[in-house]
Amino acid sequence: MINGNTGIIAHIGYPTRTFKSPMIYNPYFESIGVDAVVVPMGCKPEQFPALLKAVFTLTNIRGAIITMPYKIAAMALLDEAGPAASIAGACNAIRLEADGRLRGDLFDGEGFVRAARHKGCRIDGVRALVVGCGGVGSAIAASLAGAGAGSLSLFDQRAGAASELARRIAARYPAVRLSTDSGDPAGHDLVVNATPLGMNPDDPMPMDVSRIPREALVGEVVLEREVTKFLQAARARGCRSFVGTDMLFEQIPAYLEFFGFPPATVETLRGLARF
Repeated sequence: MINGNTGIIAHIGYPTRTFKSPMIYNPYFESIGVDAVVVPMGCKPEQFPALLKAVFTLTNIRGAIITMPYKIAAMALLDEAGPAASIAGACNAIRLEADGRLRGDLFDGEGFVRAARHKGCRIDGVRALVVGCGGVGSAIAASLAGAGAGSLSLFDQRAGAASELARRIAARYPAVRLSTDSGDPAGHDLVVNATPLGMNPDDPMPMDVSRIPREALVGEVVLEREVTKFLQAARARGCRSFVGTDMLFEQIPAYLEFFGFPPATVETLRGLARF
């Protein structure tokens, strides 16, 4: 029951129809008796900076979850960023520090790496392709580099997005081999769709699926559909795969710690989720 003491975590993005977090966090908070709630907040781009600042004037705000398309835009509104957010140039969690500063960090990449490992992928030395270098793609690439990836192929349709991400990764992880000239999945052990393609049923494929090695692990970040056309096609080739919600569940324990809530296992969160 929401009351006058309830702490709020704002879940800010657009469109809100893709949001899964409230259906995971809120049942967990209820199960352990924590008086807090995750509230979806739809916001158009031109209103995002003003909304974020206003949210943190609330006296019962506990933090904010930032999702598409604002993970990169949020960085300019922070006073301090954690290491993962700094490398990726994006954040998906913000809290108000005791001194009034806004601190942001990024957990998408950590969730993705954990999900890949649970599927049997050895990250150390892996040859990975990340298609899409926005907020979530940057997070995944940064975390793969930090976990010991041997090479990263980064690709984005936007001019300069992949090369700028590669520059930031190289400065922190000079041993990782980096390329930005192709989205061809051939020759990779781990293939990632980090674009929004797949949210809508008529979206084109993010890459040429026929070029994905059959032994590769294929990861998806889209949450709106459990199994996208892209994953269906990859599975038809015989590839192992994991879905966007796998990444989501794996990162939530890190979120809970960041916001100062009691910890939870992924198994507990999956058992309580209502979707």
